[in-house]
Amino acid sequence: MNKLIPLLLVVALLQSCNQGAKNNASTEQAIAPQEKPAPEKQSFFPVTSYFKGQLYDILHKGINPLKYRTINDHTDSAWLKIESLTKEVDEFLHPEIDSVNLINLFTEKKFMDQSIDALTFTYDPIGELPDSMTLRHWDVYVDPKSGNVRRVYMVKQVSENKTMQLTWQGDKWCKTVIIVNNPDGSSVVEKEEKISWDF
Repeated sequence: MNKLIPLLLVVALLQSCNQGAKNNASTEQAIAPQEKPAPEKQSFFPVTSYFKGQLYDILHKGINPLKYRTINDHTDSAWLKIESLTKEVDEFLHPEIDSVNLINLFTEKKFMDQSIDALTFTYDPIGELPDSMTLRHWDVYVDPKSGNVRRVYMVKQVSENKTMQLTWQGDKWCKTVIIVNNPDGSSVVEKEEKISWDF
């Protein structure tokens, strides 16, 4: 019995020391500031600057683009005057999409799309958009090897039953397609315009 009492005292002493160390560690954790990772700051791909750079290249090279207009399966073509090109592609330039603009309205997702071998940037609304905002969605496809933009695709809501799809194929052409969405769920292409400068 006499030997048992000192043994119990040693065990009790060790447990209390161990408990004190645990309490000190938890107290230190509570006192130490909790480091949280800083939220990732969004920075959208500067789409409008890209379009303006493409326009500069076309104007600098002095290329007269060819415009194709298709209505009701009938296509006409005409050479564009170089000075009217910016006006012809105005829908691509508004609203301005840059590295900080529209961040409060849209969110960005980035991923590598193996099916088309492209780094893809996708932009969708965070919530309900203001009535003045016709832009609804856009995608940017970048070649992962060269870093060059392959294509930009945009969707605008022109009116309650009309949608505009805009596609810019890097260094080659751009196209706008007006689609009428019928009440029965069907849709029909009202007009298509394509401007080509790669011959």
